[in-house]
Amino acid sequence: MDYLSYFQDHRETHLAELKDWLRIPSISALSEHKPDMQRAASWLADKLTQAGLEHVEIHQTAGHPIVYADHLHAPGQPTVLVYGHYDVQPVDPLNLWDSAPFEPEIRNNKLYARGATDDKGQLFLHVKAVEAILKQEGKLPVNVKFCIEGEEEVTSPNLHPFLEKNAEKLAADAVLISDTELLGPDKPAICTGLRGLCSLDVKITTANTDLHSGTFGGGVPNALHALVELLASLHTADGKVNVDGFYDDAPELTPQMRQELARKEFDDEALKRELALDDLFGEAGYTYVERTGARPTLELNGVYGGFQGEGTKTVIPREAHAKITCRLVGRQNPQDILDKIERHLNTHKPTGAKLAVVQREKGNPFTIDPSLPILQKAADAFEEVYGTRPVFTKDGGSIPIVEAMARVLKAPVVLMGFGLPDENLHAPNEHFHLENFDKGLLTITRFLHTLS
Repeated sequence: MDYLSYFQDHRETHLAELKDWLRIPSISALSEHKPDMQRAASWLADKLTQAGLEHVEIHQTAGHPIVYADHLHAPGQPTVLVYGHYDVQPVDPLNLWDSAPFEPEIRNNKLYARGATDDKGQLFLHVKAVEAILKQEGKLPVNVKFCIEGEEEVTSPNLHPFLEKNAEKLAADAVLISDTELLGPDKPAICTGLRGLCSLDVKITTANTDLHSGTFGGGVPNALHALVELLASLHTADGKVNVDGFYDDAPELTPQMRQELARKEFDDEALKRELALDDLFGEAGYTYVERTGARPTLELNGVYGGFQGEGTKTVIPREAHAKITCRLVGRQNPQDILDKIERHLNTHKPTGAKLAVVQREKGNPFTIDPSLPILQKAADAFEEVYGTRPVFTKDGGSIPIVEAMARVLKAPVVLMGFGLPDENLHAPNEHFHLENFDKGLLTITRFLHTLS
């Protein structure tokens, strides 16, 4: 079948449909958008039905809905479960957007809107690829299921129990996800590892009230001083995490893995110029690509306390706060890492300081062997459309549900992303390069045919 002509002929219609979806502000983290989450789920369910999928269902949860659909008319053929998410990140700060985040615009062959690449745009490719095959051929080469959630951006709290409860319903021979990146234009990549995640809040208190820095300065503990001293103890000068046992379950990189990661041909100097940095920084002994994809991290995401208004207030603050996240690899367990960090904080707590820790998010790392036949078939599909063999990469980000799907469904996960690193996902001016919209449709169509 001539899928190139089909997608060219339907391109404007497809983009108009995607724009309609992108206009729905489906921000899962903000409660005022709960009605929008319902609208976004209903929109998707309607499009799945129009595409020819069957048993389309909207499952209500304690949070936002999960959308399910299937087409199971290929006896003896594999079953592919497509996963994605329709929720998006908040849009702040609004003043940094060049166009309204929920009024999609195409500029320079890029589609600008919140959710354009993460993940509505990429997920939409699968809906239209399945629709195209059904319209062109009247049947699918494999069995297909869709499981689409609205809470990925808030760590999927309700998809985990849904997955456990509906493991038989969602059973598949492979899970297919487009929520990752290419290396660059015409440089495809298949992700074979995602870092896990854990987070915690730290609070330091000293006196029972803020104090005058002239009257009490030099004689009482300062919560900000204590917090800064405590946080500084978490790393060594060369960028290593200084928490006992932090690296115990993080595997060393093999020569083969380092060779594959080096194929990314990353330009450190270009990154420094782009970010206006004097130098890069991180764990000694590893390249930037290794540090950001295959090594664990501990990062401070927020540090605050004391007077922050205009001018000066001569005060000794009674409390100070920090937010910490870790990215995890290998067999690192989020709960184990959180407990180790909490022990470290209690051990190194400065004199006169009282410590409170709240443990928050937990997500396991994911890894898969790139030599698996299904990943090689995905590579074949990329190569046929893009004209070059994809690189197998490790992604520094986290999609916690991926590890859960692989474990519960006992199925390989194929991370076939079509985004680009510079598309501002989670940031102002998020966009999707439309050449990868076009090539993504062809690649997914080709991949589904190679599985039959």
